[in-house]
Amino acid sequence: MSGSYVLQPDPEDPRLSTSVTGIDQDGQPVETRVVTEKPLTLYLNSQEVVTMMTIGDHPDLLAVGYLKNQNMLADDDVITGIDHDDDLDVVVVRTERETNFEEKLKKKVRTSGCAQGTVFGDVMDGFETVQLAKDARLNTSWLYALTKSINTTPSLYLEAGAIHGCVLCQKDRPLVYMEDVGRHNAVDKIAGWMVLNDIPAHDKIFYTTGRLTSEMVIKTVMMGIPILVSRSGFTAWGVELARQAGLTLIGRARGKRFVALSGHDRIVFDMSAGDVEDEPETARRKGSMPAA
Repeated sequence: MSGSYVLQPDPEDPRLSTSVTGIDQDGQPVETRVVTEKPLTLYLNSQEVVTMMTIGDHPDLLAVGYLKNQNMLADDDVITGIDHDDDLDVVVVRTERETNFEEKLKKKVRTSGCAQGTVFGDVMDGFETVQLAKDARLNTSWLYALTKSINTTPSLYLEAGAIHGCVLCQKDRPLVYMEDVGRHNAVDKIAGWMVLNDIPAHDKIFYTTGRLTSEMVIKTVMMGIPILVSRSGFTAWGVELARQAGLTLIGRARGKRFVALSGHDRIVFDMSAGDVEDEPETARRKGSMPAA
C-alpha cells in the first residue's frame, strides 16, 4: 500500500527557514539554516482563544485542529469560514453555531517549548469516554516500512533542525506529514486536516518524532486514533493514560527496534526484526542533515 504523501514538508519553502551566519567551534565563519517562528492569534467567531508560536504554514489546519483537540468544536459544529490575515498574524474560525468561551478562557500564549502546549481542563472530561477501535491492527512489516519511509523523507528538520514532526499513516503508507516548532502544533495541523476532509480515525496510525508524553497520548486518543508510535521514549503518565484508554503505545522505534508498553494485542508479528536492516547513521535524527 506504499505510495506518495497527500501532504508533506516542503523544506524549500523560503517562508519556513532563513539563513544566518555565525562561527563554529574553531572560530571559523559558518552559515546555517534556522526555522522561522512567529505568533498566530486564533479567534473562534468573535472570541480570542490563544496565541500560538508556529512556523506559519497551514494556519487553517492548525486553527481547526487546535479547537477540535481542545473540545471547542463539537462533532456537529459546522465551520462556515476560515479567515487568515498574514500581515496581522491572525486566523478566525467561524461556525454556524455561535460560541461563547468568555467564562472559560483566560488568554494563553502557546510557546514553542516541548511541553508547553495548553490543555484546558475539560479535555480530560471526554478522555474516559473515548472508545478506540479494538480491531485495529499494526503489522510489524508496516512499522518497519513506515519508520524507514518517514526518516528518509525530505523535511525541514533535516534542512534546519530544531523542529518536531508528526505523520498520519494508514497501514504502511504515510499520508500527511506536518512539522512545527512544537509537536503539539504538528498534531493539531493533522487533526485539522482530518476534520476538514472528513477522514476516519479508526484505521490510522499516528507517528511522532517527540516523546510519548501525557499530552501526546491525550491528543491521539481524543482524535480517535488507536495506535501511537514514536522514535523517542515514554513518560510514566503517558504510559498510564495509554493503558487506561486502550491505546497501542510504541516508542524507541528506530530501525529494527521498538518497545510497546500498551495495547500489545493489536501488534501482528508478520516480519522478524532479523530481516530488517538497522537504521543508517544519516537517518538518526540528532541534527540537521549537513551536520550528520
